[in-house]
Amino acid sequence: MTTPLLSESDIADGLRDLPEWTRTGDTITRSVRAATFPAGIELVRKVADAAERAQHHPDIDIRWRTVTFALSTHSAGGLTRKDLELAAVIDDLAGQA
Repeated sequence: MTTPLLSESDIADGLRDLPEWTRTGDTITRSVRAATFPAGIELVRKVADAAERAQHHPDIDIRWRTVTFALSTHSAGGLTRKDLELAAVIDDLAGQA
């Protein structure tokens, strides 16, 4: 079952609640600067666990202490509710790091 794409209005509304995220086309991204390299890796592990539970997986780029998360629902061809929901979870986890 394909998750429906969000309208431009729904995306704008959702991003108002996710101020750390930016949109480029069909993707939203956020970078987190961890206190240490191991702390960044631990954040990635926690996000991986949450992504598995949600069955929705971000693209993750690790550059020393900076971890960048990118979300898009590739199977739907753009942004869906799954992206906004996982972005909120990542925000919660980043706040605990």
